[in-house]
Amino acid sequence: MKVSAIFLRYCVGFDISKDSVQVCLSVIDTTGKVTIKGTTKGSNKASSFGSLQNWISKNLKQTTLPICYVMESTGVYHEALAWYLFSADGAVSIILPNKAKHYLKSLGHKSKNDKIDAQGLARMGLEQQLPLWQPLSKNIYGLRMLTRQHQRLQELKNQSENQKHSIVYSQLNDKFIIKQLDKLIALYDQQMVAIKKAIEELLITDPVLQAGIDRLCAIKGLGLLSVATLIAETNGFTGFSNIRQLVSFAGYDVVENQSGQRVGKTRISKKGNSRIRRILHMPALNAVRFGEPACAALYERVYERSRIKMKAYVAVQKKLLTLCFSLWKNEAIYQPNHLPPGGPATKSKNEIMGQKIVPTSGTTQDQLAVAELSYM
Repeated sequence: MKVSAIFLRYCVGFDISKDSVQVCLSVIDTTGKVTIKGTTKGSNKASSFGSLQNWISKNLKQTTLPICYVMESTGVYHEALAWYLFSADGAVSIILPNKAKHYLKSLGHKSKNDKIDAQGLARMGLEQQLPLWQPLSKNIYGLRMLTRQHQRLQELKNQSENQKHSIVYSQLNDKFIIKQLDKLIALYDQQMVAIKKAIEELLITDPVLQAGIDRLCAIKGLGLLSVATLIAETNGFTGFSNIRQLVSFAGYDVVENQSGQRVGKTRISKKGNSRIRRILHMPALNAVRFGEPACAALYERVYERSRIKMKAYVAVQKKLLTLCFSLWKNEAIYQPNHLPPGGPATKSKNEIMGQKIVPTSGTTQDQLAVAELSYM
């Protein structure tokens, strides 16, 4: 007598493009076997999401089993469907395209199309415990749009300034083009000032958000724009249960290159949100320049060990990020000269920490950051 398998849960994978949505419904049983229950294709329009939901419901043999939804982060094309499912209390997971790509490669697929991608996402959702997606609040979403627009304008301004520089110092220059570029640069400056004003007006409408940003701006080197970008890109640090996750999200996690007797260079992965690393570049320079205690001390130690200034500044960038995370999560006021409980006020910070964080040849930036943070 054949015994039917006991199913554990369902997963729906969505491969989303601008106009269409490829759907795959899969189920996993107690033996770990994944079975495809059905595939279909619909339109990527809010008016068509109801019919997709009806198709999923009709193909569910056991309605009591939990069901999750998995999709790639495809620019903005996935947002409408993700919001629709989240509003219906669905368990939605949104993953980065490179993770989905590597997972499909591990399955041995030689071909690639929308149907295969949707099946791979559904299988991935069943085999792995993917984090659930939390949408941005309205104010943080608006803040992200403003900060990203400011970055685009800054990049356009830099491009125009570089173009003007090359024309001015060329053998034959054109005053008409230079005049046009001057007008463009002035326009970009005007628009960036307007964006900063719009950010301030948005924060006035949200006292809680403004209070949190004001606390982070107390750190020397961090200004309104840099802090607003951090909060917008991390969704107010929601979804991060510890510092390690945040560091990995920003691409500051340390990657080793070692095999046998060969020891390669240790560097940060840069596999993360590049906007965070970009916005923390100047604050790190200013924090060291203006003598922010924790940042200046970290810079000196890393530079003394490596003799590479940029490596020391990157360590300061990660330090600023972890400081902001701790202050935001704990709703704490920043105290630059804070000492550990019971520590004598007359001793310096380096004396209190003693030999515990003295960098050695095997100490990584991760270990330094954790050691530093424990004394903040």
